[in-house]
Amino acid sequence: MKDILKELEDRREVARMGGGERRINAQHAKGKLTARERVELLLDEGSFEEFDTFKAHRCTDFGMQKEKPAGDGVITGWGTINGRMVYVFSQDFTVFGGSLSETHAEKICKIQDMAMQNGAPVIGINDSGGARIQEGVASLAGYAEVFQRNIMASGVVPQISLIMGPCAGGAVYSPAMTDFIFMVKDSSYMFVTGPDVVKTVTNEVVTAEELGGASTHTKKSSVADGAFENDIEALTEVRRLVDFLPLNNRDKAPVRPFFDEPGRIEESLDTLIPENPNQPYDMKELILKVADEGDYYEIQEDFAKNIITCFIRLEGQTVGVVANQPTVLAGCLDIDSSRKAARFVRFCDAFEIPILTLVDVPGFLPGTSQEYGGVIKHGAKLLFAYGEATVPKVTVITRKAYGGAYDVMASKHLRGDFNYAWPTAEIAVMGAKGATEIIHRADLGDAEKIAAHTQDYEDRFANPFVAAERGFIDEVIMPQSTRKRVSRAFASLRNKKLQNPWKKHDNIPL
Repeated sequence: MKDILKELEDRREVARMGGGERRINAQHAKGKLTARERVELLLDEGSFEEFDTFKAHRCTDFGMQKEKPAGDGVITGWGTINGRMVYVFSQDFTVFGGSLSETHAEKICKIQDMAMQNGAPVIGINDSGGARIQEGVASLAGYAEVFQRNIMASGVVPQISLIMGPCAGGAVYSPAMTDFIFMVKDSSYMFVTGPDVVKTVTNEVVTAEELGGASTHTKKSSVADGAFENDIEALTEVRRLVDFLPLNNRDKAPVRPFFDEPGRIEESLDTLIPENPNQPYDMKELILKVADEGDYYEIQEDFAKNIITCFIRLEGQTVGVVANQPTVLAGCLDIDSSRKAARFVRFCDAFEIPILTLVDVPGFLPGTSQEYGGVIKHGAKLLFAYGEATVPKVTVITRKAYGGAYDVMASKHLRGDFNYAWPTAEIAVMGAKGATEIIHRADLGDAEKIAAHTQDYEDRFANPFVAAERGFIDEVIMPQSTRKRVSRAFASLRNKKLQNPWKKHDNIPL
């Protein structure tokens, strides 16, 4: 009996070593943790339960049968994050470069199936050279099996991808279909075709970092939601994110203890809006002063900075925030900000996370590049996302809400539950100057008359009361009481029930 137990322990020890000490040292030399170290850091101490420790590949071509490491380059299993269950897979670059084989894919598919069955998030740690060439189409089939499960799990359980090394070719499409992608600066990259292929086909000379590094995907392409300095920071931040999310689409996000008075008055908010309507201010100040303990988790911080998407808590409960940012492009909506916000709103709606919208938007960004880029369809994505959302929706207009952008930003007409405005709000088809020049075209040569008309327009429309008279604004509130009013609004909506008409699925303007 002792011999059998010793053999089990010996086999486990070999499996834990992955590709061996030399390759582990090489991984550490690049500033990267091993697959096992990553899992241990991500999950609560001692909570990891591994599956398929001894699973090995079945390939006999190209002499592959001579080397059959246990685990086949991926560690899979489940554990807890702050006591809540998650499933995890972590690719091991020390074993065949983390390449995906038929059996490697089977291991990942198994935990994806279990996550769906048991209603828990899937966290994938990607560090792989791609498909295992020696297995040919079998490895490609493995990828497709993983993709199909990503699709089925979308909107059912949260899916989070960590890119902690190379992720190229077909491998990129699994993370691309997950809800959040996080990268590590200088050690991770994603692209469909690598720098060598790009040079051959288009004669462009580009490094892997420029083509698909963390900076590229967080600032230019919007493929990734965040980039961190190293493996440890990335894993710690994912633990924080999981704390904001429900385990599945039939569960509620966890309610955390809070020590912040829901009725807290913030007198400084009464002077947040500058006297000059064209002067910017930082919308993050409002978000921080509304949130419990000023705690928030921003998504896609470095992309489309004219709109902010983040999670906060109100009375301990998770709320998704979408807010125009007047310090960037005056808070205009454009292609990038519409896409960013639409995806965030749809995620919140899929997982029953209430949405708070903070509005200061002068309209859509004009220009040929926007029109040629399809701003109409991209703007419609955000409109569509808000209109189909059935979760509690609370909107606060702080300053400008002009034109179609007023409609798009969770207006009353898109089934907003509570639509508040500050006294500084201006709700109109357009700004006073532009409106006056159209309405009083005949007086354009007379500066005094135009000034008088502009002042008259401002007096009549540069306030929230016309909209309030029609019931499009439920209440004009004091800025200092925003946290109190918003908290009470969400509290009253906790049992909200709203269903869309039956359909197989919608056809969002993609």
